[in-house]
Amino acid sequence: MPEVMIGGIPVSFPFEPYDVQKAYMEKVIESLQNNTHALLESPTGTGKTLSLLCSSLAWLLVKKAQLQMHAQAGNFTEHAANGFGGSLHESLKSGAGKGKDNMSWGMPKIIYSSRTHSQLTQAMQELKRSSYRHVKAAVLGSRDQMCIHPEVSKETNNTNKVHMCQLKVKSKTCFFYNNVDSKKEDRSVKGDEILDIEDLVNAGKKLKCCPYYLSKELKQDADIVFMPYNYLLDPKSRKANGVELLNNIVILDEAHNVEKMCEESASLQIRSTDIALCIEEITYVMRSFSENSEEQLDVTMDNSQPKDFTCDDLCALKEIMLALEKAIDEIKVGNEGSTFPGGFIFELLSQAEIKDHNQMAVITLMSNLITYLSTASASPFQRKGVGLQKIVDLLNVVFSGTTHAYKERVKLCYKVHIQVEDKKNNKKSDSWGALKAGNSKSAERVLSYWCFSPGFGMKQLLDQQVRSIILTSGTLAPLKPLISELSIPIGVLLENPHIVKSNQIYVKIISQGPDNTPLNSNYQNRDNPKYISSLGRTILSFSRVVPDGLLVFFPSYPIMNKCQEAWQAEGIWSNINNIKPIFVEPQRKDTFNTIINDFYSKISDPSTRGACFMAVCRGKVSEGLDFADMNGRAVIITGLPFPPLKDARIILKKKYLEELRMSNKELLSGDEWYSLEATRAVNQAIGRVIRHRNDYGAILLCDGRFNSPKLKSQLSAWLRDHINVSNRFGETVSEICRFFKTAEASLPSPKLKPLLPSESNDTLNNFDSSKIGGVSFPMSNTRIVNKSTSKRSVSQYPNSNEVYADFSMEYYKNVQSSTSINELKPRQAKDLFCALDSNKDSSQETTKSLVTIHKREPEDVLTSTAKRKKLKIKPFGFEDNLKSQDDQNNVPVKTAPTSLIDFVKEIKVLLVPDQYRIFQTAISKYKKDGDYDVFIQFLSSLLENKKTFYLFKGMKRFLKDDHKQPFQEYCDNVSLDSLK
Repeated sequence: MPEVMIGGIPVSFPFEPYDVQKAYMEKVIESLQNNTHALLESPTGTGKTLSLLCSSLAWLLVKKAQLQMHAQAGNFTEHAANGFGGSLHESLKSGAGKGKDNMSWGMPKIIYSSRTHSQLTQAMQELKRSSYRHVKAAVLGSRDQMCIHPEVSKETNNTNKVHMCQLKVKSKTCFFYNNVDSKKEDRSVKGDEILDIEDLVNAGKKLKCCPYYLSKELKQDADIVFMPYNYLLDPKSRKANGVELLNNIVILDEAHNVEKMCEESASLQIRSTDIALCIEEITYVMRSFSENSEEQLDVTMDNSQPKDFTCDDLCALKEIMLALEKAIDEIKVGNEGSTFPGGFIFELLSQAEIKDHNQMAVITLMSNLITYLSTASASPFQRKGVGLQKIVDLLNVVFSGTTHAYKERVKLCYKVHIQVEDKKNNKKSDSWGALKAGNSKSAERVLSYWCFSPGFGMKQLLDQQVRSIILTSGTLAPLKPLISELSIPIGVLLENPHIVKSNQIYVKIISQGPDNTPLNSNYQNRDNPKYISSLGRTILSFSRVVPDGLLVFFPSYPIMNKCQEAWQAEGIWSNINNIKPIFVEPQRKDTFNTIINDFYSKISDPSTRGACFMAVCRGKVSEGLDFADMNGRAVIITGLPFPPLKDARIILKKKYLEELRMSNKELLSGDEWYSLEATRAVNQAIGRVIRHRNDYGAILLCDGRFNSPKLKSQLSAWLRDHINVSNRFGETVSEICRFFKTAEASLPSPKLKPLLPSESNDTLNNFDSSKIGGVSFPMSNTRIVNKSTSKRSVSQYPNSNEVYADFSMEYYKNVQSSTSINELKPRQAKDLFCALDSNKDSSQETTKSLVTIHKREPEDVLTSTAKRKKLKIKPFGFEDNLKSQDDQNNVPVKTAPTSLIDFVKEIKVLLVPDQYRIFQTAISKYKKDGDYDVFIQFLSSLLENKKTFYLFKGMKRFLKDDHKQPFQEYCDNVSLDSLK
């Protein structure tokens, strides 16, 4: 693999890196060399993950070699631990990075974090393909993913699963955990292969040892550890998973989510019903102790379970919970709720006698109760400690620090909000951070302990003396507000351009629908039936011209559901579905994988015209999923996904930012943050389409508000120069058609599974093309052509003869042919032209010539007179028209051939194969439906230019009688000077 020297570090890369990749790796190494924090944006498709892994691991191996050299020389100094000295290239070549650390306390590790396990798996796959696949790597996952115990793994509640596991480990009754020590050095685990979660589970099943605890063992010696965000940012998870940050490098990939994750991991919400349930659970255990003797109790509950509490403990704990319930009930709450400073939470808990000196004892007692309840009975109807767990989570968040400095930060960064919710009228499904209500009362109090500073969580990382933090994503822009929010010193910044060219991206702001109705998804307009209908017709129009996969993003689930209902009632939904089968993003996680896999299957099915996925900004589809190539040729943004304006948390966040800005005008204002929340979600959704260097796609912003200079400036930097505004809807549709035709012709085809020989004929014969205004438009032939090994020639279209049978029969009567139309079947080897003109002896030569023409690239069809002479197309009588393409002065007026056969042959020569197929299908559809307006629209897109307008006019004689006069008037009104 090529090796490049970057910042004095030799970096091995799978290929010669692009300029944007070199720039990215330079910034990564600069950050690591100088022990500074970095904020790096590089668009999706620029090889960000690979560049990040190669550069950071190259630096790490150099660092390890440096430290080992000093250790072996007995000269391990503070200077060696923090700097470089001399060339280490040869040390790396000899494999110095592979040895076991003998001074591990000085060796930094890389902690690679991303939002989801699927994103981590993708990163590990990149690592496996690099020259750094020899490094020691580990991945941390949850019991939910990694437990293989037959009893524990069946438990659906994750909290119960945790407690069941902990109890079995503590009592040494888990056979798989007991095998970890003896199996952790097995070659299948400690070999050269990098094991992701799936690999670990398979290895655990084979060795009959626990993958979950095996991963913790692998973590100890790993050079790089992969883990999801919450394991790193949540203090409870960080402690539970033994994540050490001292002197280590933290990489936060997909960091466009990091602000929200920091806030959410430090926030919590409980309801009065949670406290009531907690009290009921304590009472249940107390009753079990009082109503049963010890012998009787052992019959109903497993006597092997430890009972680390007494009746007195239970009585004291119940009093504490009753006091907490009373304290919350006595708070005066207004109609919009009541808000208190962050420090109020400590006052509230102190009223229940939960304070710094005893909070750990309360947490420990509750945890013991939860373990007892979750393991005492296998019955799903028994109490499992759900209410107790809610209180434990609250206390762990509140008391994650106990110092005076920590509490002062809480006062600045937190708010306590109390509100009363009527559960019957509670429709906050679109609310940020809202939890599901309990079921016992019609009204309840909700206590929200909200952190409004992402910097609060980041400061906790810095308190652990982390060496460097690298935040990176394809969508971080604009960077300055992000730095303001994170409140950490950023020493290295980068906004990389994209590697794709302008012919690969089509970006348009669509401010009006096809009926000239303004497209604006603001709060006042969302219920406007005329707007909803126009938006639906806009998507319908684009679905006709966008090949393969189409992604449509809505601001929220309620808006998407409202549009779906309206479009179904109006028939728009079924019209889109007839062109591209529609898939809708579910709110339930358990059905998502099935739906997305069905979508991918429909895209890859060569007998379909692609598919449409209706999704929501900030949903699962907009985050991390890959819609490369045919899976996503266009993304439509239907509106700006602003957070719910009247949500209490949003109101308080804006107020919090305004309070900070009063003391520092450089900080982000509440309104600026609110706007950024929308545009960042849009940037992330847009990033689904362009996924690699040779990918291409259209980005259609269907909301006039995108034309605001402020909003444009908040879109990703690589996108801004490509944005244009649509002036006429029809022109935009035509532009999109041309964009995809040009992109398909000029860019490499994606590597796809070719059609089997037995499939290809049936696929084309049964091909049901998509439509433009009711006319069949086989744009999805992109998928079919790409699946073959080369571009199809004329003779490769087995249904080509069928199209001509759709011409009006009166014109066939004038054709001198001895061959019956009924005899012209798709499977015949001869070209139709030969069959229609049997008096021509040169039919075989003609067919061969036409095949040669269509095997040429589009730009080569009419490039030189010399090349055309080689075609030897003598019998047709249209040589003058062809020659006039180069010498229009010699033939001032071109006319269409009078012979039907010559006319069709000339069109066939002048159109590229894809255009010719469209022409074929348009004629077939016109003969069937007689839709003049749509047919003329089609002919105009194909033939209304200076080279072929004479053929456009010549189509008059093929029209139905009542369409000839309007067609002639149309032609008379076209100025030749206006044609391109």
